[in-house]
Amino acid sequence: MPSPDDDVPVGTGIDLLAAADPDAPALICPDRTVTRAELAAASSRAARQFAALGVTEGSMVTIGLPNGAAFYIAVVAAWKLGAIPQPVSAKLPPAELAAIVELADSSLVVGTEAAGRSWLPADWAPDETLSADPLPPVVPPSWKAPTSGGSTGRPKIIVAGNAGWLSSVTSRAERLRIGGPGDVFAVTAPLYHNAPFMFSLIALLRGCTLLVLDHFDGARVLEAVVRHRVAWFYAVPTLMGRILRLPAEVREAADLSGVRTLLHVGAPCPEPVKRAWIDWLGPERIVELYAGTESQAVCMIDGVEWLERPGSVGRPTSGEMRVLDEDGQPVAPGEIGEIWMRPPPDTTPYHYVGAEARSRDGWESIGDMGHIDADGYVYLADRRSDLILVGGSNVYPAEVEAALSEHPRVLSSCVVGLPDDDLGARVHAIVQLDGDASDEELRAHVRARLTGTKVPATFERVDHPLRDDTGKIRRSALRAERL
Repeated sequence: MPSPDDDVPVGTGIDLLAAADPDAPALICPDRTVTRAELAAASSRAARQFAALGVTEGSMVTIGLPNGAAFYIAVVAAWKLGAIPQPVSAKLPPAELAAIVELADSSLVVGTEAAGRSWLPADWAPDETLSADPLPPVVPPSWKAPTSGGSTGRPKIIVAGNAGWLSSVTSRAERLRIGGPGDVFAVTAPLYHNAPFMFSLIALLRGCTLLVLDHFDGARVLEAVVRHRVAWFYAVPTLMGRILRLPAEVREAADLSGVRTLLHVGAPCPEPVKRAWIDWLGPERIVELYAGTESQAVCMIDGVEWLERPGSVGRPTSGEMRVLDEDGQPVAPGEIGEIWMRPPPDTTPYHYVGAEARSRDGWESIGDMGHIDADGYVYLADRRSDLILVGGSNVYPAEVEAALSEHPRVLSSCVVGLPDDDLGARVHAIVQLDGDASDEELRAHVRARLTGTKVPATFERVDHPLRDDTGKIRRSALRAERL
């Protein structure tokens, strides 16, 4: 399938990289290093194996594998058949997996058994008896289809609008500061999440070497980043905080001079964490990105701009954003409302499977609240579904969590609204602590930073992190458990 500009499909892009430098490392995984030639050969064998199991052009291949070489081999194999890789967590409960597979109408499930579908087990490897020769070029109609439970908790699939042309997939690399051959890119979060999936595959197609990690404790990640001279370091705020809590002598001994860019995304970054990393690496090397998996619009901001506008996620670099009230009317600069986005006019939009977009006059919302200042800088508040109404006053959980994060004993927190006979709802804080801190001490800490209605009425202590390795937190699920 030729392109007007002689472009090539994404699967073919891997073969071209292998032809250019077959011995260059493509993947550095916990158990082995995979060269470009080995990745090209393994993905061709896997593609032939997938085809025999029923994978066809345009179908979805659900991939439920942990971070490692097999994950990338399966993705590239799907591309080589013109199929769409559809990543899911390797730890999904059977009922949730079944719901996603049904939505996707998966032609193959890799990594776990799926009733009524072709499937391959978690220890799957390409059939070595099959040919490793390149396959005829074919372009997937979409290059990725990640899932999201969103605020509803119901799974949906977000099918990217971009077809699997190499130039289309890698077009945002320069804006993201992703380099090319010779650069090492660190994969520091589970690959079923859209950001590490998307960024790492762009880097792979650009010729970078991927350092693929499968454990995300601060010490292990920091050691690997230093040892492999990582140039592009993707992190979520949860991981950034874990690294900062390492002993001072460990952090001071870490040579991060090779890191040109640390990009964080996926969750609001507590201000103390952001400032500490800016002090450590310098503001020029810290970049924050805000967008939904849908990518209707994208904001970016580096540390230099952020120091001038603390708390902002930047101005749109793609598409448009505006803030509206509940009646759909624009609000004044600085006033909180719902953030609505509109993509650039020349883009092919994503589409949902299992959901409908929340749309209004060509604009869409993913449910985020926030405000935009007079100069167009965007500031996030929270999700519409997470808003707590206390006696008629709006309380945004992320704001309370940010205040709690500044307490030296708070490792992580989640704030939800629980029923209250008097005020309608009360603010309840679930906290993971590193040491002792009384309810009154925590209340006083928040009271010094926020108005009285935002101070938690009750506290609950847990002994585990409240955000996962992707930096996400499911407030609706935690609230439902407590109800």
